[in-house]
Amino acid sequence: MQDGRTGGSARAFELLEPLVQAATVRVHAAPGGYATPDGHRAGPTWGSGFFIAPGWVLTCAHVVGEGGAAVRLVGRELGITFSSGPGTTGTVTGRVECVLPERLEEQRPARRALWDLPDLALVRVLAPVSHACVRLTDRARPRPGEVAYFGVTEDLGTPEITGRTTRLRGTAAAGAALRLGDDDEIEPGMSGGPVVDLARGEVVGVVKARRRTGGGGLAVSVVQLRTLPLPATGQVGLYRRVIQAHDLYHYDQHLSDLDSRRTWTDVHGELPPPDEPYGGRLRLTPAERTTLCGLLAELPPPGSSEAVRALVEAARGEEPDPALPAPLSWRDGLGMLLDPPGGAGEAAAMLRYATDVSVADHREPPSPGADEELWDWVRATAERLWRPLRRELGERHEQGLAARDRRRRARAGQPVPGPGRPAGALAPGPSVLLEAWAHGWEDVYDWRVSVLAGPAHPGRLTPVGSGVHVSRARLPEAVRDALAEAFRRCDSHEAPALLEVAVAPELFGLPVDTWTVAGRVPLGVQRPVVLRYPAGGERPTAAPAPGSGPYDDADTDAHRRADRWARVQAGPLLDERADCDRGRPRSPAPEWLDALPDNTVPVHCRAADAEPTRGSLHAVRDAGYGVAVTRRPPADPGESCAPFHRGLREELTEAGRGAPLPVRVQALRARAHGADPDAYWADGMALVWDDPARALPEDEPLQGDL
Repeated sequence: MQDGRTGGSARAFELLEPLVQAATVRVHAAPGGYATPDGHRAGPTWGSGFFIAPGWVLTCAHVVGEGGAAVRLVGRELGITFSSGPGTTGTVTGRVECVLPERLEEQRPARRALWDLPDLALVRVLAPVSHACVRLTDRARPRPGEVAYFGVTEDLGTPEITGRTTRLRGTAAAGAALRLGDDDEIEPGMSGGPVVDLARGEVVGVVKARRRTGGGGLAVSVVQLRTLPLPATGQVGLYRRVIQAHDLYHYDQHLSDLDSRRTWTDVHGELPPPDEPYGGRLRLTPAERTTLCGLLAELPPPGSSEAVRALVEAARGEEPDPALPAPLSWRDGLGMLLDPPGGAGEAAAMLRYATDVSVADHREPPSPGADEELWDWVRATAERLWRPLRRELGERHEQGLAARDRRRRARAGQPVPGPGRPAGALAPGPSVLLEAWAHGWEDVYDWRVSVLAGPAHPGRLTPVGSGVHVSRARLPEAVRDALAEAFRRCDSHEAPALLEVAVAPELFGLPVDTWTVAGRVPLGVQRPVVLRYPAGGERPTAAPAPGSGPYDDADTDAHRRADRWARVQAGPLLDERADCDRGRPRSPAPEWLDALPDNTVPVHCRAADAEPTRGSLHAVRDAGYGVAVTRRPPADPGESCAPFHRGLREELTEAGRGAPLPVRVQALRARAHGADPDAYWADGMALVWDDPARALPEDEPLQGDL
């Protein structure tokens, strides 16, 4: 240990070192076979890694990219040398399953340059082997304090796993990176090794880089695992599968009496206790935390991130920090219950949360008795706590069961979603909101990505990311990470969340539906993408002045919008060319727009940032139409717009009513992306969908630098 370390951290290092070393591995070139007795002879070291679940190794992307600048990372096979018992090692072949960020496959950094964050790789072991696993933190934001980092060194010419101590001095890159102090030097082979919080006895990071001028360096927060590629609708994502296996591993280790070696749970019980006024009564014991995580892992994963956040809010008594990464598993919710407000105990908050999970609507039926077993554990654990809490939990459980039964009865007889079901309405949950504002007369934009709670919480807007002074060409890259995080928060196992793009009408030509966030599939193919008018926008000068038409006040205006929205949703739908008359441009008169039937969908086929379409879009909004269609015109200005209008009329007729339109437009984009020539007419089409039930809060655009 380094001089100046506290006695508590010295004892913690002594207890944790054997556990971490047993799970840390050496990464190198793939061996000739699946197993070799002398792992240290299997080629030079590329870096380190560590087992986070049975058969899964976490390391850095730049480690698995060693010596292969032209080699594709995902699918690459490599060697993993691990501890197979006291004083013995074995080597097994692993395959890279994914790297983060995904764009590293196409955009490799220059030689000796830092790889883009989060710089992580998940490796699957290709043979069944017995090995140890680390314990990962569930805290979304690690606290500064004393830590230890581990990795491969060759001080005596032979690779060995070494541990050293330092301080975690803070975070960088919005919490994605951890700053390590300069108490000791990070050697090259330690990249990809674990960083352990000595106070809590959990792995919080992955060693990434060392400083060129001396000791210390950077690590990647393990919470960045939540940015693993999003699963397809109806599938369990890789993150949830790995975390479930991680928690069940430690649960099984805790329950087993076949091995006398100390487990992570045993060691957690021996760590120096934190300073707290009421001893351990306000917290669950290490054994209780391990058991709770194991019982949660035996349940089906949550249907969405927002489902977890809602239960966390109910258990905490306040909305969780919106800046925290999206919780994707039930376990992640526990990490958001640490340090509850008002001095309330963590144990009480976690037991409330576990009670609510036990009566939640799961995406699929749990294993027989799994939800009852969780509730039985909650009730038994509460016996050591306050009597009023025990009574509260019992009432909470009874009310939750009754509410679940009511929801199930209400759904009885409804059609089951599935591939064969006709395209229906949007999911009623939260949506992702992208806003962009032109920055004065410059061709740069301010932007914000938020989660819009929708009708369940009217007016609630949770910012996820923002930026200023971004050129139009750089906008897709600037918003990529914020959109990915927002999608993780809003997507459910039933359907991907809606993306609402609120911009001025002259920006309706932004090709947001063609942008990519994860993989190579455009956003408009992955999910419904609609346009919205920004909140609080000025009335265009072409609009009729108050008192000059049939509507002369805000209340009547709102009633008109509501009536037209309701009529379009009920159908049948009528289309009307707004900026075009048989291919010739025209500007619609306000009186003409006012006189159209309420179930009309105004259609635009020309460029949104030029007249007459720009003025028409303003006039359409002013006339109270919440549903309209626009498109980015083809590159050839001489190409006829007749196929577009003809195809759209057929689509509106088949839809019959407004509710299915966002999903049907997504299906059209998917057909065009799949090279269906019968859908080419829809190329560049966009749907204006200004749902009054999903009102946008009125606030000012961003000002100044962030």
